[in-house]
Amino acid sequence: MFYHLLYPLHEWFGPFNVFRYITFRALYATLTAGLLVFFLMPPYIAYLRRRQFGQVIREEGPKEHLRKAGTPTMGGVVLIAAIVLSVLLWGNLTNPYLWLAVGTLVTFGFIGFLDDYRKISRGRNLGLRAREKLAFQALLAVGLWYCLFQKIGFDTTLTFPFFKDLRPELGLLYLPFIYLVVVGTSNAMNLTDGLDGLAIVPFTVVSAVYAVLSYVAGHVKFAHYLQVPYIPGVGELTVFCGAMVGAGLGFLWYNAHPAEIFMGDVGSLGLGAALGAVAVMVKQELLLVLAGGIFVAEAVSVILQVAYFKLTGGKRIFRMAPLHHHFELSGWPENKVVVRFWILAVICGILALSTLKLR
Repeated sequence: MFYHLLYPLHEWFGPFNVFRYITFRALYATLTAGLLVFFLMPPYIAYLRRRQFGQVIREEGPKEHLRKAGTPTMGGVVLIAAIVLSVLLWGNLTNPYLWLAVGTLVTFGFIGFLDDYRKISRGRNLGLRAREKLAFQALLAVGLWYCLFQKIGFDTTLTFPFFKDLRPELGLLYLPFIYLVVVGTSNAMNLTDGLDGLAIVPFTVVSAVYAVLSYVAGHVKFAHYLQVPYIPGVGELTVFCGAMVGAGLGFLWYNAHPAEIFMGDVGSLGLGAALGAVAVMVKQELLLVLAGGIFVAEAVSVILQVAYFKLTGGKRIFRMAPLHHHFELSGWPENKVVVRFWILAVICGILALSTLKLR
């Protein structure tokens, strides 16, 4: 909004020229989203407490978690609202990539909202059935593919970290690949969101990484110098990623141990899908495996646990999956698990950015 209202006036008032710069607008999108979450969350928490919209705890989980029963959930509603409002204020609203990112965030968040609401209304940790959830997510992934490749004319090449000349053409295989990236990231973040503050810091780190990658991919000189695909217009996603960073930091204020609120599926599914969509649009999908290493480890631990359990007739690799519960049941205090995962998330983010020069 500010870009469209104030930048055209720069000939009469020179300082308004600053609105043309993506970096300026991304920084203020970060600040705006963070402040919105910080100030809107307390009344929202109070509202959820009055309505008794509290978290339902798994009975088979660690016993220490039972004390968290009733903690307000669905904090992702404020997160998503803050990100969208910040983007509307600071983004170039004629940019199609920006709208695709916002659309992915909101629609996947709506699936999570339905899941959360069903759990709360039933008073049990049973929301949408897995098939229902995956069907909705598949439909939305197809919609993203259609908009990118049929409307915008996106190419279907795949970029590999470390290998600048390895760019295979996927063609129609890009559709299931998009599904894997977007839906996989969405559900992986959902699995990670099991301890106070555990998911939001890796999410914020990955958002910051992709803010840099978006800016580079949308800047012809930087893209050429760093030998990454140049995608005109995709740099505007820097504003979107900045808003996600700010919202994540604002939410951590209330989600740090002991958490005053949880993001719920509305937050984890929406935010995770948004990260996956950004990775697709900047053509750094495979780098998400490294940047989001915590999410990958959590998801893989569940896949391995389920597969091994079925193959061996009831045996387990981990004490409990996802991986953070394994460490809890091994005697690690919750805070230690969370902080160590944060450290690993930062390391993964640094390694991901280092690949820009390692080609």
